[in-house]
Amino acid sequence: MNVTSTNLVKMLDDRKAGLLNFILVDVREYHEYEAGRIDGVDTHLPMSSFREWVEEFFNENIDKQIIFTCRSGNRSGQIERIFESNGHKNVANHVGGIISYAGKIVRGI
Repeated sequence: MNVTSTNLVKMLDDRKAGLLNFILVDVREYHEYEAGRIDGVDTHLPMSSFREWVEEFFNENIDKQIIFTCRSGNRSGQIERIFESNGHKNVANHVGGIISYAGKIVRGI
């Protein structure tokens, strides 16, 4: 499933209002994340350390909605497809990534 930047802004607003529940995961590298992130990111799990976190994160969140984001949607799309192909039923890719996101960006950590 894909989530556009416009949809993600609305989904984050709805989550703040208690209407939705999902985990927003940023899979960019540390230097990218430190430069700025989408306000509302719950977890930072760099793709470069994917093998270190994938199994535990997958198993702990198998019944939760997860949206992966990155710079453009490429890396997050790869991870979304891996999760789907391994049986996760409620996972999405933020297409366009942070470069297309018009919502609030948090600079620095």
